[in-house]
Amino acid sequence: MSILIDKNTKVITQGITGKTGQFHTRMCVAYANGKNCFVAGVNPKKAGEDFEGIPIYASVQEAAKQTGATVSVIYVPPAGAAAAIWEAVQADLDLAICITEGIPIKDMLEVRNKMKLKEAQGGKKTLLLGPNCPGTITPEEIKIGIMPGHIHRKGRIGVVSRSGTLTYEAVAQLTEIGLGQSSAVGIGGDPINGLKHIDVMKLFNDDPDTDAVIMIGEIGGPDEAEAARWCKDHMKKPIVGFIAGVTAPAGKRMGHAGALISGGADTADAKLAIMEACGFTVTRNPSEMARLLKGLL
Repeated sequence: MSILIDKNTKVITQGITGKTGQFHTRMCVAYANGKNCFVAGVNPKKAGEDFEGIPIYASVQEAAKQTGATVSVIYVPPAGAAAAIWEAVQADLDLAICITEGIPIKDMLEVRNKMKLKEAQGGKKTLLLGPNCPGTITPEEIKIGIMPGHIHRKGRIGVVSRSGTLTYEAVAQLTEIGLGQSSAVGIGGDPINGLKHIDVMKLFNDDPDTDAVIMIGEIGGPDEAEAARWCKDHMKKPIVGFIAGVTAPAGKRMGHAGALISGGADTADAKLAIMEACGFTVTRNPSEMARLLKGLL
């Protein structure tokens, strides 16, 4: 087993007829068991048509009902992406993965509040990965998102990161030194997102097929510190930690919308210190992540 997705997961692509949706659906279908996993697309204007053999439905609810899909991936442009997330949640999917970058914060606040309300009223909890993330992959089984499949190898190391590029960096290093990945998860760099580091670390801790984890964070926000404190008390597996942005000036937004240092505890130095105090093996050099991890096994 893996975390979140495996070779039997059935997936809906929301925004399958757009240029990005077409390109990445094609890539995901071509990877490992993707041909059997990607079972539906959604576009209300093109319902009844298909994309390279994948049937297109008018709504997520109908696509899920007809195909048994439990996961959706969203390539809808920013203006409509929050509504697409909410549609996946209303269809009671297990997981929605939103790749879209640039969703207005107001839209994400609204959808997050609606998700919390639905759950509080006893409705099904749909996990959200992203937005502004590369997705997730269980190597040699299934990839959902925009990561390059060829750098991944099946193995027993978990990777979780706010940065897409650094996810690929950690994965490529692990593959190069002969350690594969159990799952790699890019949680995205937006200030309001779904799954946090702590959620993914809990999943890796419970996963019998994961022996150790590389956790990659960024400046801005309390998430990495919260995850580190949870790991100190509960995590049974070795962790290598890296925080991007050691040289970032305070008050300047860097790349990701969430990467903005506001107070003292969300600088790279402060986060690295907390991670170290919580038992992580930390590095300031991203090229050392896999090598350090191998030394812990």
